[in-house]
Amino acid sequence: MAKKKKENETSKTDSSVKKAKTKINSDKKENREDLKKQLASEKDKVLRLAAEFENYKKRKQRESDEFKKFANETIFRQLLTVVDNLERAISSTKENSDKKGLIEGIKLTYKEILKLFETFNVKTVEAENQMFDPNFHQAVTQVETDEFPENYVSTVLQKGYLLHDRLIRPAMVVVSKKVKIKT
Repeated sequence: MAKKKKENETSKTDSSVKKAKTKINSDKKENREDLKKQLASEKDKVLRLAAEFENYKKRKQRESDEFKKFANETIFRQLLTVVDNLERAISSTKENSDKKGLIEGIKLTYKEILKLFETFNVKTVEAENQMFDPNFHQAVTQVETDEFPENYVSTVLQKGYLLHDRLIRPAMVVVSKKVKIKT
């Protein structure tokens, strides 16, 4: 009887172990399924995020291209008034030969251009009677003179310009050098 009792207990233990293993296996399968669902969900989120980012990059590129395309619109709109004044000056010379009127019209147009430059922070490079600076001046030639110290700008051939402190055109200048004394 004791043997039968032991077999009965062993069989119950085996049965419980089988049930426990079955439960563990089913829990593992459920966990795997849950993990697979979570993984699929995360993959979907990553793909959507990547697509959104690509769309964002394309939109920003279009906006940047559009900005570059029309960035100078304000300048050109203001230049149109300068062109109009020059056209009026040209047509007035055809109607009458008043040179004073033409010169006055050109001076007014020049002042309007300088005002436009000031509006957009365009400044002239100081060069006349200044020490030669290769960062702002372009030496075209040198001239021997006693009027200026050596390496100074004696003549400005073409003005230079800065835009917001960035050189957009150097001043073309003649630089002084000491007069060589002939012996």
